[in-house]
Amino acid sequence: MRLDGRVSERTRSVRKRVRLRLLTEAIYRSLPRAVRYRARMLIWVNGPFEVGKTQTVHEIARRLPGSVVCDPEHIGFGLQRSTPPALRPDFQDFAAWRAGVVEVLDLALRGAGGDVVVPMTVTSPRYLDETVGRLRELGHDVGHVALLARRETVVRRLAGRGAGVGAIAARVGMTRVGLRREAWALEQLDRGLDALSAPVFAEHVVTDDRTVPEVADEIARLWGLALRPSTDGRLVGGLRRVVTSVRHIRR
Repeated sequence: MRLDGRVSERTRSVRKRVRLRLLTEAIYRSLPRAVRYRARMLIWVNGPFEVGKTQTVHEIARRLPGSVVCDPEHIGFGLQRSTPPALRPDFQDFAAWRAGVVEVLDLALRGAGGDVVVPMTVTSPRYLDETVGRLRELGHDVGHVALLARRETVVRRLAGRGAGVGAIAARVGMTRVGLRREAWALEQLDRGLDALSAPVFAEHVVTDDRTVPEVADEIARLWGLALRPSTDGRLVGGLRRVVTSVRHIRR
C-alpha cells in the first residue's frame, strides 16, 4: 500500500518481519543437523466471542506443519470448577490463571517442536501484558492479533453458533432462541469490540466478508508464516467447520 508515493509504515514493518523470518529459516537450514534449533513462534488469536477465533486457529494449525493448538480456557475452567459456584468470578481474574497460562505456553514453546497457536479472548490491557507480554519477556517470539467484525455480524454468528438448537433456531428465524445459548457472550460483545479496537491490541484483522481460510492467510501474511494452500471446497470446508464447532461446544 502506498501513501503519497511512499510505502506505509505498516507495510515496511510487515516486510521487515517476513525478511527476518526468512533469514532465520535460511540460517537454520544451513546449520549441521546436530546443532539445529529454531525458536518457535506463538500466535495468539484474540477477539470477541464468535468472531471466528477457534475456527481460524484450527485452520492455521491444519495448514502449518508441526504446529499445535493450546487453549487457555481449559486452565480457567479447571479453576472455576475448584471454586464454590457462588464465588466463581471470570476465571481471567484469577492471578493463578494468568500465571498458569504463561507456564503452560512457555512449556509448549520449549517442547512441542512446532509453532503454537492460541485462541483466547483477553480484553484487559493489564491481563494481556501479564500473559503475552510476560511470554515475550521470557524470550519467546509472540505474535498477537485481534479479530474484529461489525456488531451485526457477530450477533448473527452468535445466533447460529454450533450445530444444535441455536443453529436450528436461527435457520427458522427464531433468533432470540438461538441467542439464549450465548447470552453471556452477547452481554460482553460491545465491551469486547470497543476494547479490542484499541491500538494496544494490534494487529487487527477484520473478518466481515472473509472466509476462515482468508482470515488465516491474512494472519500468516502478518507474521511470515508459511501455510500450506487451502484446497477445501465449499462443502468440505463447511463440514470441517461444523466438526470443529461441535468439538468445542462448552459443556
